[in-house]
Amino acid sequence: MFKTLKNDIPASIVVFFVALPLCLGIALASGAPLFSGLIAGIIGGIVVASISGSTIGVSGPAAGLAAIVATAIITLGGLDNGGFEKFLVAVVLGGIIQILLGFAKAGIIAYFFPSSVIKGMLTGIGIIIILKQIPYFFGMGNNPTGNFSFLDVNWEGFKLVSDLLNSLNALLSGNISMGATTIGVIGLGILLLWANILSKKAKIFQLIQGPLIAVIVGIFFYIITKGDTLGLIESQLVSVPVPDSFDNFKDQFSFPNFSAIGDIDVWVIAFTIAIVASLETLLCVEATDKLDPNKNVTPTNRELIAQGTGNIISGLIGGLPITQVIVRSSANIQSGGRTKASAIIHGFFLLISVILIPTLLNKIPLSVLAAILFVVGFKLAKPSTFKTIFSLGWKQWLPFMATVLPMAITGDLLLGVGLGLVFGIFVILLKSFQNSHFLHKEGEDIADGIIKMTLAEEVTFFNKAAILKELDNLPENSILELDVSKTKYLDNDIIEILEDFAVKAKERCINIKVFSERGKIENPDSFIEFFNLEKK
Repeated sequence: MFKTLKNDIPASIVVFFVALPLCLGIALASGAPLFSGLIAGIIGGIVVASISGSTIGVSGPAAGLAAIVATAIITLGGLDNGGFEKFLVAVVLGGIIQILLGFAKAGIIAYFFPSSVIKGMLTGIGIIIILKQIPYFFGMGNNPTGNFSFLDVNWEGFKLVSDLLNSLNALLSGNISMGATTIGVIGLGILLLWANILSKKAKIFQLIQGPLIAVIVGIFFYIITKGDTLGLIESQLVSVPVPDSFDNFKDQFSFPNFSAIGDIDVWVIAFTIAIVASLETLLCVEATDKLDPNKNVTPTNRELIAQGTGNIISGLIGGLPITQVIVRSSANIQSGGRTKASAIIHGFFLLISVILIPTLLNKIPLSVLAAILFVVGFKLAKPSTFKTIFSLGWKQWLPFMATVLPMAITGDLLLGVGLGLVFGIFVILLKSFQNSHFLHKEGEDIADGIIKMTLAEEVTFFNKAAILKELDNLPENSILELDVSKTKYLDNDIIEILEDFAVKAKERCINIKVFSERGKIENPDSFIEFFNLEKK
């Protein structure tokens, strides 16, 4: 882990600047104290990352839980009437349930999400990030920390769409802040210049990341233009609680009221948090592993145990529920993070900043952070992704769009994923049937090192878990003879598993021989290209 600090430290700085406003914004949207969001971010970085088996996943408070948390606090009495302290009991219980799910090996459900739905989720999140940041980039945001009500839906008027139209109307009418827009454009220019030109010129530009420079320039801009026509007002800056003494700092912590443990509402909320947080985590694990350039596979049961431990600790000291978060994880990957050190260090950065430099953090323009999130969102929702999925055919395109569109309209991750799964299952039931004998394996008990695996006529994404397990169990220095000569339908998810396995096979000195209707081929450069030719 320490061998890659030159990559992990710069990445952790980027994740820190992405996580800071999100922690505050999610807490505000949840109707909870702002400090509770920071606690969840710190625990997610330091505790969860330390226990987790994920190399590049980053955990913290998640927007997907904001509505659940807000409703729960009100149900238990409200923020001012002890509702938050009762809610913390539910967070602790939810963490315990997650640990039990991990030991019960419930993490296997992550393998039953088709890749088209996972890619749709990533794309939908990217679109939401971009849409949400528009008001803050142009200084129109009414909330200093990013109120996630922008993601809420009014089914009578589609509030997300109306908010976007209001933002566009404000742009067209010139109702924007020139100061916030100016530094936002400058920050975006720095990010693009850094990523596309400077980072390729010298190693110093790879070590010092563009987002850090953009934030520093943003702070100087605020200081220099203070009181000027381009000056920024308080609502256009990050807002971190600033304690004036150690006692005041301690007073920001809240503790669970365990006398409410017999309340049925507390247990209902606990199970709701455990199930929703676990689903979001498993979805993000699957998505993050697909983004990982090194193709690491996160142990999902261990991840549930890590998340549960984090939620127990977070609940005990006044923090929000924690999940693995794709926005922070993708920012970590895109910034060159290599090991879990980047997630852990980002947690320490959050802790140190809250204690030592809250006043300095409150000088960071939100428009600069919006520029950083624009880049993150665009990388998740690249136009090329739509083109690639469309080229794979309607069986991939339909579940993909069924996931993207509801998320882009409503901002509801679980709704999008749920509809994507419905359409994914519909496609499978319509175009193929489930073959109970999808995989035949022989040769593992013979000493010649040759293991034969024969795929059946129909292999779908339902078979992902079993095939992935068999491939991972292949011994080093062996020969895999993969027979697909009788396979008429091979799901794109299985092809991606083979593509990822080819990378690991080289590291484990496993020789792959593929037998198909076109003959035998050894160690194909790309399984995706191979099976595309096979279709033709």
